[in-house]
Amino acid sequence: MTSAKPRVGVPVEPTQFPHIKGGHRSIGGARDRWSVLFVYRGRHCPRCKRFLNKLNAVLPAWTEVMDVTVVSADPLEKAQADMAEFGWDFDLCYGMTEHQMHALGLYVSDPLSEAETTARFAEPGMFAIRPNGELMLVDISNGPAARPDLEELLDGMKFNIENDRPVRGTG
Repeated sequence: MTSAKPRVGVPVEPTQFPHIKGGHRSIGGARDRWSVLFVYRGRHCPRCKRFLNKLNAVLPAWTEVMDVTVVSADPLEKAQADMAEFGWDFDLCYGMTEHQMHALGLYVSDPLSEAETTARFAEPGMFAIRPNGELMLVDISNGPAARPDLEELLDGMKFNIENDRPVRGTG
């Protein structure tokens, strides 16, 4: 069972994820611009690859507005294999822990078989974070088929940013 739903309008606990090129990328805490975190299921998920390929195709429009980080629970070797196969341009991180999954309110799944993968993994999620570290918008799914439309999401985020819109759904 997942933890409580993510609370919008409150600071995201600063969290770091290891980056496939070394070092770490972080979410939460104050920064100079907006950021978005996309969580994907891992190398075993073909729907994730389609979604991330679509993200990569529109990445320049996203990075004009905010920093983009993508993470899964996969180990380094699987994340590197994805990067080698697809050549994505976004910051790709790996090694998301189950504690981090629950802290973000993500659904966590057990593998259906060792052919799928060998460890528990997070189901998809998206978290848009204000420069002050507050969670502005969240989209989580309990399975691979439900994903946000990237064009609509970016359009909405631009509107929110340009108009300094308040957080909705706080109650």
